[in-house]
Amino acid sequence: TRILFEYGEERYAKRIANAIIEIRQQQPISKTSELVKIICAAIPKKETHKHPATRSFQAIRIALNNELNELIKVLPQTIRLLKPQGRLVVISFHSLEDRIVKQFIHAESGAKYDPGKLPIKQADIAQGCLKKIGKAIRATEAEIQMNPRARSAILRIAEKSK
Repeated sequence: TRILFEYGEERYAKRIANAIIEIRQQQPISKTSELVKIICAAIPKKETHKHPATRSFQAIRIALNNELNELIKVLPQTIRLLKPQGRLVVISFHSLEDRIVKQFIHAESGAKYDPGKLPIKQADIAQGCLKKIGKAIRATEAEIQMNPRARSAILRIAEKSK
């Protein structure tokens, strides 16, 4: 339930998890098509233009590949690899990845900490070494027509300042 809810942002996570557990107690699930049928049967309301099992399979993939933690680990490494004025360009394919990338760029674009009401000069506050370049870029309708998978892609750009 936790994996489906957190990684797939699946609103019917508990229903799906319970359905999977119930079927597995009767027999093993050996094919993805079997899992798809279980998920589809557990979801009461289907979304248009999206397969009912999409979120669940996304959640399972993210959990198995440890994708979010890998992204969290690799982003700080990019700063060391970039030369001054080098650009970090990241394409994320779902909101969980995009949130991590957005927060990382934001954290590395300004002051490293907020001194609150302490009498500290702005010049004495450690600064991040990235500068956000423009806004998030999404695929155009023409691009989505050519490649439907591009519908969820978000591109973010930052430049190393130091």
